[in-house]
Amino acid sequence: MRKTQLRLPRLTLYSDENFRGRIRIFRGNRAIRNTERIFDEPESLRFRSNGRGATFVLFARNNFKGAFRIIRISRSIADVERALGFEVHSIIMSSSRLTLQQVLNIRRTGNLPNRFRVF
Repeated sequence: MRKTQLRLPRLTLYSDENFRGRIRIFRGNRAIRNTERIFDEPESLRFRSNGRGATFVLFARNNFKGAFRIIRISRSIADVERALGFEVHSIIMSSSRLTLQQVLNIRRTGNLPNRFRVF
């Protein structure tokens, strides 16, 4: 297995817009139920994936509730609230593809597949 496969997907959260301020980096299958445990809310972010089905889901409320946006490619967002139309309060990052139905099920139940490390 190549080294990059072990490190992707990777998410870097920033406390300020335009990739400034405090940072926190997460790798692999991760879920964050409440981003306020990290800092108030992520103002900017960088998501890097291997391009082979990784899934990144941003939710407007804690515990994977509310409006959400699914991202399947590497992406940098300098101003999260402006780009998405909501503040991010919970996140799911998966190295494999999550279908819309799986995301809706997670939002409905709050339960994640076993492969996730929850923060």
